[in-house]
Amino acid sequence: MSNSSSVTQFLLLTFTDTRELQLLHFWLFLGIYLAALLANGLIITAIACDHRLHTPMYFFLLNLSLIDLGSISTTVPKAMANSLWDTRAISYAGCAAQVFLFLFLITAEISLLTIMAYDRYVAICKPLHYGTLLGSRACVHMAAAAWGTGFLYALVHTANTFSLPLCQGNAVDQFFCELPLILKLSCSDSYLREVGLIVFSACLVFGCFVFIVLSYVRIFRAVLRIPSEQGRHKAFSMCLPHLAVVSLFVSTAVFAHLKPPSISSPLLDVMVAVVYTLVPPTLNPLIYSMRNQELKYALRTLMARCVSAARD
Repeated sequence: MSNSSSVTQFLLLTFTDTRELQLLHFWLFLGIYLAALLANGLIITAIACDHRLHTPMYFFLLNLSLIDLGSISTTVPKAMANSLWDTRAISYAGCAAQVFLFLFLITAEISLLTIMAYDRYVAICKPLHYGTLLGSRACVHMAAAAWGTGFLYALVHTANTFSLPLCQGNAVDQFFCELPLILKLSCSDSYLREVGLIVFSACLVFGCFVFIVLSYVRIFRAVLRIPSEQGRHKAFSMCLPHLAVVSLFVSTAVFAHLKPPSISSPLLDVMVAVVYTLVPPTLNPLIYSMRNQELKYALRTLMARCVSAARD
């Protein structure tokens, strides 16, 4: 029987034992990863370089893109390396770092998505108070609170999880170190304390989701009262993508951490993990920029400058 002090590495899930399919998995993940890097990098650069986008909404979007870059970089490169080199191993310290960074970033993302819902609520329902409620200092404080909440949450969970004795082997049935699957390796009753923390955290996430939904109920009621069809279209185009992102991300993340063991299986776990780890970072830039004329103009301007500089 081993404990956490004798575990020096963990074994991650391999998608397949066939070498050709392993390489296919590597190239597939590489394509998704590069697409996420490019899309989020363009969003960050466009917002940072265009002074017309220095508003609260785009400031929070820039932070969201930074979080998405970090979250996908925490899980995907190691999975690609394992497929490329036909290995399953990740060091104990590497696994702990992966758990910490991933919890840090997804908690910060949930907090930031809640703040973005509040931003849209104030912009549409209380436009006269927008400058007061969402001034530059208030925006910085809210963004810092989102990052700080993620850091503290990740620190508590990671320290508590990796202090538990592990005696159920070192095989993690996932392509990255996911917290619930690490807890499965524990043989101590003290793991119930960590499970209790996860349930409490899920309640907080559910509270954030309820706040977001109620905000959008108020937003949609206000939008329907707008006499101009163009005004209603613009408001819906800004709000519906955000609501879609929140629903997809929160539902899959909560399901991954709270699903009952009776319906748990390696295939289902992997599918859910792919949805909430790969899909949001890749699609968020497209969802937020696809129907946003200001951002699309800034991106076209940025690309034109890059082409012009390349020619010179």
